[in-house]
Amino acid sequence: MPRFLCVTAHPDDEVGGFGGSLRLYASRGTKVSVICLTAGTAASNRGGAKSDAELAAMRREEFRRACEMLNVTHGEVWDLPDGGLDRVNFYDTVERLTRRVRELKPHVMLTLGMEGAVTAHPDHSMAGLFATMAFHWAGRSNRFPGQLVNGLTPHRTQKLYYATANFTLPDRQPVAMPPTTTLIDIGDCLEIKIAAFRAHTSQNPLLPRFEQAMRERASKERFHLAASTEFRSIDRIERDLLEGVVE
Repeated sequence: MPRFLCVTAHPDDEVGGFGGSLRLYASRGTKVSVICLTAGTAASNRGGAKSDAELAAMRREEFRRACEMLNVTHGEVWDLPDGGLDRVNFYDTVERLTRRVRELKPHVMLTLGMEGAVTAHPDHSMAGLFATMAFHWAGRSNRFPGQLVNGLTPHRTQKLYYATANFTLPDRQPVAMPPTTTLIDIGDCLEIKIAAFRAHTSQNPLLPRFEQAMRERASKERFHLAASTEFRSIDRIERDLLEGVVE
């Protein structure tokens, strides 16, 4: 059974950049895990929550429901500061994420690009940085060797992808999106993707804009192949995130 690990910054990121592909591959038997680094408590849309603790609980439950709709096998929300991922201890965060990579042993990792996705959010950039370093360091015996006890061993994930897009948002900070190397036709999963975003009820003010963008552009999800254990040149568009993966 192939395994995916998707690393995101906020509850609902798992839907916006990846939802159709996560659902599609889960339906084909892939074991999908999602790690969300924050509970999204800096959101301007708060769903009536009276405190950050109440909003965190609300958004964790929304994340759980969305993951269930996407057939995610395992989802977890960490407690890192929303809006502050650029100020947390980089080494400690990568160490924690590297441990999860070694435990979950994904064949493919998905995350956000260095540019911060179309919203240019610094947390998105940092999620991508943490995930990229964990991708590389999880396979090295000289990185966090103290983890390598009780049967835990280095693990080399075979492919790392960044979500990308063929548009930007004019009302956000400028971004330079990673080139598309991989195009996934999500087919009927588009409707489930929109429904999964709707499950994030605290963020429903964003739904009309999200749904319009998805219906106009997201019948195919775009990715950038950032790293691979197999030497390859990008001379054509991939149509399968598992292309070349050995189970």
